[in-house]
Amino acid sequence: MSSGTDALLVLKQAIKEKSPVTYSNESGPVSSFSSATHIVLSSTTTLPKAAPTRLRKPGATSTDPQSSPQDFFALGAVYLAWLLRDASSAEYMKQVRENGYTVGFVSVTERKAVADWLEDKTQSLSGLVPIEAESTTPPGTPPQLRGTTSLPSLSSSKGADSTSSPLKRRYVADPADMEVVKKIRANEIELQDRNTVLRGIKPNNFNSVKVAFAEKLKKLKEASNKHHSSSSSTWSSAPSTPDPKLQARKPRNNYPIIMISSSPTSLITMYNVRRFLQDAVFEPSQEARARAASEGNARAEDVIPIYRKRTTIDPSGRETETQTRYFVVDSAEALAKFGPDAWDRVVCVMTTGQAWQFRPYKWQDPKALFHHVKGIYFSWTNDPPNPKIKDWNVTELKIDPHRRHVDKSVVAHFWRILDQWTTTYKPSLMQG
Repeated sequence: MSSGTDALLVLKQAIKEKSPVTYSNESGPVSSFSSATHIVLSSTTTLPKAAPTRLRKPGATSTDPQSSPQDFFALGAVYLAWLLRDASSAEYMKQVRENGYTVGFVSVTERKAVADWLEDKTQSLSGLVPIEAESTTPPGTPPQLRGTTSLPSLSSSKGADSTSSPLKRRYVADPADMEVVKKIRANEIELQDRNTVLRGIKPNNFNSVKVAFAEKLKKLKEASNKHHSSSSSTWSSAPSTPDPKLQARKPRNNYPIIMISSSPTSLITMYNVRRFLQDAVFEPSQEARARAASEGNARAEDVIPIYRKRTTIDPSGRETETQTRYFVVDSAEALAKFGPDAWDRVVCVMTTGQAWQFRPYKWQDPKALFHHVKGIYFSWTNDPPNPKIKDWNVTELKIDPHRRHVDKSVVAHFWRILDQWTTTYKPSLMQG
């Protein structure tokens, strides 16, 4: 194929000159690419959409688009790769199928390289067969020897024929042999080992995983450096309450939320929840309310922060005690203060077994609610089983009315259950 009629070069020139590319068929110009049979690249150049180009398909070995057009991409497929160069992978595949290219289209991984070559951003393209230069020598003309070497005489040429000739003839493959080779390659089975199997055939991009773990690795490295540079006295003198300035730097959406019932008969209320979950000591709600009133706090807060001490083990095996922060609310109005994504941060709902508690919630049906959050039901050790929570997918925890020394094991069991659920269903809210 000569350079003057090469479809790729004509398309590349049209793109370079920003010439409008239109479509046509037997009846005339059309606006849809799928209904066109020809591509109008300029006022004087119109090429068939199915015309083979010099861009060879992956795995093909042919070097002549005219004799083996099935081994080369059609002009329409190459044009679509350039036209949809900025489309997403899914949108590109959708448009390719809608335009009739279920097979024979430029793959997503090769699209950028083809578009860059057409826009003259790169000078080389994988699979591109070079153009054969047109010869002006009449057919049958014997090749000329270079330099001043004279032609061999008649007598010497007869002797040379029996040994070797200084001019080698070009090898021409037998068409029958080529067909046999194609059949062999079609039935060829590629041997695979454990490395090639693990690579797979689908191109995967793991940049998102790298970005997600980069921040965690950075924090682990900073914590390790801080541990080596600080003395043991610094750790022992650390305040029990975190610095508000340091807390303000953390993103708001890192703190999980616990919702409790606003019922006055609930064992856990806004008056005693802090001492129960933070200090592992249960105090009856009436006594906690009377104590708060004597201290001048007649009304409970609508949002209570809970600081919980946790012991974590880093990759080096060193134990580190950290404090994690939770927020406790007892109403949907208080929850709304955390923004529109507040329900995404709710990890636990404590219920008294009364369905009216869920009416202002995002999920009013108890079964749907406890599918999205962890349900906890606190009751006295001497209370009979509550039949209302039988099908609610909640965990029942017992509080002893008199023995306060068992409160620590109940609270530890609560945090252990909540950690397991949060790690499984909302791992982004796990801190420490």
